[in-house]
Amino acid sequence: MVNTSVKKGLITLESDIRYLKGVGEKRSLALREIGIEKLMDLLYYAPAKYIDRSTVVNVASLKRKWWEFSYKSNAVTFIGKVVDKKTLISSGGRQILEVVIDDGTGKLSCTWFNKIEYFKRQFEIGDLVAVFGKPSVFKGRINIIHPEFDFLTEADSINIHTGRIVPVYPSTSKLKSLGLNTFKLRELINFVIDNYIDHVEETLPEGILSKYGLVPLKFAIRSIHFPETYDELRLALKRLKFEELFFLQLLLARKHYELKHFEKGISFKKIGELVHGFSKILPFKLTEAQRRVIRDIWNDMKSDKPMNRLLQGDVGSGKTIVALISMLIAVDNGYQSAFMAPTEILAEQHYVTFLNLLNSLPVKVRLLIGSLKPKEKEKVLGEIETGEAQIIIGTHALIQERVNFKNLGLVVIDEQHRFGVMQRAMLIEKGYNPDVLIMTATPIPRTLALTLYGDLDVSIIDEMPRKRKVKTEIVPDTEKEKVYEFIRSKVKEGHQAYIVYPLIEESEKLDFESAIENYVRLKNEVFPEFNLGLIHGRMPGTERQEIMLAFKEGKIQILIATTVIEVGIDIPNATIMVIESAERFGLSQLHQLRGRIGRGERQSYCFLIVKSSLLRKTSNDALFEFEDVEESKAMERLKIIASTLDGFKIAEKDLELRGPGEFFGTRQSGFVKFKFADISIDKDLLEIARREAFELIKQDPNLSKPENAPLKKEFLKRYSEEVNLAKIS
Repeated sequence: MVNTSVKKGLITLESDIRYLKGVGEKRSLALREIGIEKLMDLLYYAPAKYIDRSTVVNVASLKRKWWEFSYKSNAVTFIGKVVDKKTLISSGGRQILEVVIDDGTGKLSCTWFNKIEYFKRQFEIGDLVAVFGKPSVFKGRINIIHPEFDFLTEADSINIHTGRIVPVYPSTSKLKSLGLNTFKLRELINFVIDNYIDHVEETLPEGILSKYGLVPLKFAIRSIHFPETYDELRLALKRLKFEELFFLQLLLARKHYELKHFEKGISFKKIGELVHGFSKILPFKLTEAQRRVIRDIWNDMKSDKPMNRLLQGDVGSGKTIVALISMLIAVDNGYQSAFMAPTEILAEQHYVTFLNLLNSLPVKVRLLIGSLKPKEKEKVLGEIETGEAQIIIGTHALIQERVNFKNLGLVVIDEQHRFGVMQRAMLIEKGYNPDVLIMTATPIPRTLALTLYGDLDVSIIDEMPRKRKVKTEIVPDTEKEKVYEFIRSKVKEGHQAYIVYPLIEESEKLDFESAIENYVRLKNEVFPEFNLGLIHGRMPGTERQEIMLAFKEGKIQILIATTVIEVGIDIPNATIMVIESAERFGLSQLHQLRGRIGRGERQSYCFLIVKSSLLRKTSNDALFEFEDVEESKAMERLKIIASTLDGFKIAEKDLELRGPGEFFGTRQSGFVKFKFADISIDKDLLEIARREAFELIKQDPNLSKPENAPLKKEFLKRYSEEVNLAKIS
């Protein structure tokens, strides 16, 4: 029953998976790759989907009642023996595999048109098999095309594999090559449930279970794999989803508690001359939302507890000004501030912005990026170490070993999702518990914010300095010339335009257009009467700055660019944004690019150029037809962008379309991966889990009450590395 190296009486749910009968060394290594290391992990291996095989019928009964099934697409299960298999030739010369099943009351044909040789090898005459699919009648015989099937034994003709709601498990090619297909995984999980489910201990307090109608853990585990009804499956899912969300929120609640009760930070005593001086020279009035957020930040900064705040705001809402005022508070109190951006071009753009805003104030702003010349870099490093450099803008170059701050008091991290957890930590460690302000220009849906940043205090700038006047239109590439004519007319009126491409140069594998080649074409053939500029990420920083400055001053009328202008200098006169191959961009990226226009008083226009094949319209000219799933998703993204300017609504849709793991375009380091919960749809459950977790930590921060003992045991088991064990008695 188990490996001979482990005594039968000693194997538990915590035992290594290799000791389970039917696993062994090779299979255990493959299982580890999908996160199954112990027997307990099998119980939490979530099915990818379920197949309803609860309707088992025989051929005779179906023939008698065929009129009830005709054209209704009812999927049913048949159980019988293979009595024949043969390859047929269709009238068109195509090979067809036919496998005949006899269930004792009649014969059923199963046919395959693809992978003939593969399916032919699967069946032997005499095999007992369960086939599942939608039956039809062909030449007087019941027939199923490309059915799903499982092989059975005489002893279990109706078992965990059929005659019920059946789980289907995800399986890698490596697992399948070792015989661990969904059929075998089903058997292993069923064995562990039958033999070890009684050893599963309840993890949640009785009060929470009864308050929210959550089923016991043993029932949930059994029913998530082998539910008797769909109601059981629903209850099991609700319980396991809640548990995942609750324990994560418990961790975040505990981290928040520790920060507020144990960590000693810097108390910034005053708002001084720099802040007052900046408020006098600021060329515009702060919105009430900006003022509210600055008050939140100031309350944090004057406290002796470290600030750990997330600042959210839509494109153009004024987050950068809020960050700059926060940094000036730190400088007023004798501390340095560091501002970390994810790319050199973003760091350079912020540096230029800060220099322009602060040019009349006595504050030293410095730039530290990898491409600085050695002599210049040494000078900046020296000024950082002596404290002469007061505000330092940079990239990950800020976290290099040679960078020594004299007294780092505030860390601002821009577009933080593009940094890893360790990179953020390394910058913070350059000071002694500095205050931390995390910023994102990508609005984050509340559910995702509660999951990723639930231990942070959150401020949202939910007011724009002015109502943005931007019209967005989806345009087929066959009508591109009309867009060019529109640009020509507007530029003659004094407007400026961006034309954005997804690539820097042409690739043999990618057919969408590139910035460099099209710059030459547009400059020489389309807009020879205007001054055009080109900007992309491979240019030297000084050259990029010169081009952006020329565009800002109106010397360049049309700027050809890649996505490096996602975040840039405000240019109110730029009123036209053309995004080529727009179907290639994500929702957030499209929103960021569009955010470069609509910053002045003039009406602005965003044109999303797409392949004409995506815009084959129906007869009523109202609906789109799609060729495949990816094209459908692309058009859905574009229609969302065209319908709203609200970044938070766009972010919610983006989360629904892509899922939390891909929301930021790349999988974030340390991102929480749930087995059962889906925060894009389990919003209400997440809110409840958060409320209960934070209230529990408030009432019992060390989980020391007797009724919370099982909870504490599971909590430490899940998060032993993340939680400060010394502080949880």
